[in-house]
Amino acid sequence: MRILVVEDTKDMNRLIVKTLTKAGYNVDGCFHGEEALEYLAGAEYDAMILDIMMPKMDGYTLLQKLRERGEELPVLFLTAKDAVADRVKGLDLGADDYLIKPFDFEELLARIRAMTRKSAGKHSNRFQCADLTVDILQRRAVRGGTEIPLLPKEFSILEYMIRNQGIVLSREQLEDRIWNYEYSGSSNNMDGYMSRLRKKIDGDNPVRLIHTIRGVGWVLREERT
Repeated sequence: MRILVVEDTKDMNRLIVKTLTKAGYNVDGCFHGEEALEYLAGAEYDAMILDIMMPKMDGYTLLQKLRERGEELPVLFLTAKDAVADRVKGLDLGADDYLIKPFDFEELLARIRAMTRKSAGKHSNRFQCADLTVDILQRRAVRGGTEIPLLPKEFSILEYMIRNQGIVLSREQLEDRIWNYEYSGSSNNMDGYMSRLRKKIDGDNPVRLIHTIRGVGWVLREERT
């Protein structure tokens, strides 16, 4: 899952990015609304953590622009503005949640999980496809009662695929969600990750869940006979 952090205080920005990255998210950080628009134009995100008081373009203005053009990206305001009128304004502009500084990082992570569950139409952190269960909170994948050890990037790919099971995902979509702007490796890495992930998830199981759609990408689905 890819998250954009928009916070003008550099130390706070770095701390939030570091914490979310450690929690398993793919994270980009920027420092004002105009820069955020550039990031949003170049990649797809699953959520945005947004400060309000920033130079060049504040959080209210940025969110208003996004909602006016029909973008439904989940947005959590993270701000020191604690007046009721400020919270009301943020929520009325289309924010999904509002957390006041100072805050506890465990609460921030819980609110991100709740916000992204809501946007996906889910009420649980667990996703199911056939006999495969993926627990986003515990970062565990279990198939047929057996836990599957996954590397962080492998889990991130599987999480994105099971959140979008039945949908064919292109290489570009997967790369956008798994790597941030600082990544400069070869795109062939995705083939390697998918090959290893397929071996771990499907192995010798006669029911394949990860399928290659030649010339398009990959899809996670149960193909019933």
